[in-house]
Amino acid sequence: MTATNSDKEKDLEKLFKIIHNVKYAMLTTVNEDGTLHSRPMINKQADSFHGELWFFTQRSAHKVTEVKKGSEEVNVSYADPENQSYVSISGRADLVDDHTKKKDLWSDTLKVWFPKGLDDPDVTLLRITIIEAEYWDSSTTVMQKLYGLAKASILGDHTALAGENKKLVLN
Repeated sequence: MTATNSDKEKDLEKLFKIIHNVKYAMLTTVNEDGTLHSRPMINKQADSFHGELWFFTQRSAHKVTEVKKGSEEVNVSYADPENQSYVSISGRADLVDDHTKKKDLWSDTLKVWFPKGLDDPDVTLLRITIIEAEYWDSSTTVMQKLYGLAKASILGDHTALAGENKKLVLN
């Protein structure tokens, strides 16, 4: 069965809803020797979603060196254990020096990491163009959780406990 554009839009909205309020993401890049390197990134996404993720970074950061040396394939993961929602995104990274975009995404909480603010020449944006994304979402109401637990214990049907899992291919 092929997903319709409407289904894909709903899945993308769900993906954005999950990641939008997660405070930190984990960005994984590939080192020169082929090993993987992960680090936390503050999650500052735009108010609308167009298949891209945005992160502030320092031009002098190691991850920027990795991206510039041809290791632009990355993974970004999000975890919201409180709501039982998780996301894994594969994409391509590139640097974007767009002052307007920086201003759109900037908030004063970023001054902790970038004390000189937007005028710091070392501050740039890392754009991740999403290729594939997968999410697991078990955030449900209390009544839905109770129903799932009852169904699992009475009928042995554990599908209601698993939640929703979707894999999206964007590019």
